[in-house]
Amino acid sequence: MMWYRDTPFVLGGTPQAHLKVQDLSAGYGAFLVLRDLSLEVRPGLTVVLGPNGAGKTTLLKALNGLIRRQGVVTLDGEDLPEKTDRIVKAGVALVAEGRQLFPQMTVLENLELGGWLCPKAERARRLEQAFVDFPKLRDRAQQLAGTMSGGEQQMVAVARAMMSAPRLLMLDEPSLGLAPRMVDELLGIARRIADSGTTVLMVEQNVKKALAVADRGYVLERGALVASGPAKLLARSTVVREAYLGAATAPSTPVSPTAARATAAA
Repeated sequence: MMWYRDTPFVLGGTPQAHLKVQDLSAGYGAFLVLRDLSLEVRPGLTVVLGPNGAGKTTLLKALNGLIRRQGVVTLDGEDLPEKTDRIVKAGVALVAEGRQLFPQMTVLENLELGGWLCPKAERARRLEQAFVDFPKLRDRAQQLAGTMSGGEQQMVAVARAMMSAPRLLMLDEPSLGLAPRMVDELLGIARRIADSGTTVLMVEQNVKKALAVADRGYVLERGALVASGPAKLLARSTVVREAYLGAATAPSTPVSPTAARATAAA
């Protein structure tokens, strides 16, 4: 069981993180990629889908304080800070695209950096738990991170983020460039993290596999939402099947942004 707080998450115990985004606009300089975007990340696993250039990574950067944002973002009803260090202290962690490990440092050293701000004894406890939850990394603890495969590096990146004991974990394209077997393993890890009490927001291009592990999803195109709702409903929707799954026109469930959001809220 994955847990990184003083006590494991149990149903009816510590409430899981609930993120609300209202009228979010963000971009680079004068160029806005996202305009008046509203969405909700409830406990469990939420996936944001869309093609390259849709604004998925921009969304995570804005939520993590890496670029300026406009609009209202709240975490459990409280305004989410705009500076990255305060966002981390609020319980939010981001695993960025490209993993961003320190390649000349060992797996152990990379993981320890993830829990650097907590007391030494607590950091040691979290490290042991990381090796329980990611057993492959125990055997690779002294290996330089830069010598590992892409999938193994992604695993280190996720484990390092979990060392900060986040209440909300954001994953940016965790399956990018990985072999199918490793994609399945990493998405399975994301699902287990969500099941054990950490709310997960994942940006992903592997639509079919992402919807298979997610609870809810949003489809983003050109900075705007075109569909949203429960993952199982999205997987059957005309919008998603024809645009992303290569399905020919066939009986399926149409999903409009308004209708799907209403379904998700039910």
